[in-house]
Amino acid sequence: MNNYYLKKLEFYKILEILKNFCSTISGKEIASNLLPSNDKEQVVKILSETEEAISLSYRNSFPSFYNFSDITTEIKILESGTSLSTKSLLNLAYILKNAEDLKKYFNKDFLDSSSYPILSGYFEALYSNKSISDRILSCILDENTIDDNASKTLNTIRRKSRNLEQNIRNKLNDMIHSSKFSKIIQENIITIRNDRFVIPIKEEYRSQIKGFIHDISNAGSTVFIEPISVFEMNNELNRLKLDEELEIEKILYGLSSLLIPYIEELVSNTLVIRKIRFYICKSKIF
Repeated sequence: MNNYYLKKLEFYKILEILKNFCSTISGKEIASNLLPSNDKEQVVKILSETEEAISLSYRNSFPSFYNFSDITTEIKILESGTSLSTKSLLNLAYILKNAEDLKKYFNKDFLDSSSYPILSGYFEALYSNKSISDRILSCILDENTIDDNASKTLNTIRRKSRNLEQNIRNKLNDMIHSSKFSKIIQENIITIRNDRFVIPIKEEYRSQIKGFIHDISNAGSTVFIEPISVFEMNNELNRLKLDEELEIEKILYGLSSLLIPYIEELVSNTLVIRKIRFYICKSKIF
């Protein structure tokens, strides 16, 4: 249809109203690209989809949707057999979780699927895998945090690290609060330099503490020294941190491997969920 007539019919104003009901970027893009059709069958199908969405929303309220981003990069990584990041794993887990929630939403006892011949096909096409989504969501608390219980090994490493760190702090606290060192301590604080616990010593007394200098203040009045008494403890703590990183890599690889057999289902889910979400958005106008 000529753009002139679309403007006269305020078609674009209608699209703007629809976009306001779309909560995601992908939904807004779909709304922006809508155009009238001269294909009678297509028009009838689109109208039927919208009518079904209105009826479904009226009978069962509006379903919840997770905000997940484009998964093109994640799919390529899975196809290569390498590990996904925590953020990517959460993204794919939310897709599986959303599919599970939508299937539950549509399979309520009071709903007759035959009343929604078009939408039922979309809901039936969704793939859910509760065991995988639950496993990922239990291991990854957020995109920056792996749960201690993601593996027994990780739990053990972190427990040892916490205990060792506390022992280091206790030892250094005893030093900085000791009358023996009171005049040489710049501040009664424990800090970290080069991933090692250190204490601030007045520059003129640096020779009175056996240890390693890791930093000097801008004014040169303070040196940050790692006392020899905690040297091996700091070494062990750093070894544990390295072990933790290696274990997290194993966990991420294991979680990523769970998803590899379901690449097609994940791609299909994103398309189907976006369609369902868009039809629900359209129903909100009425």
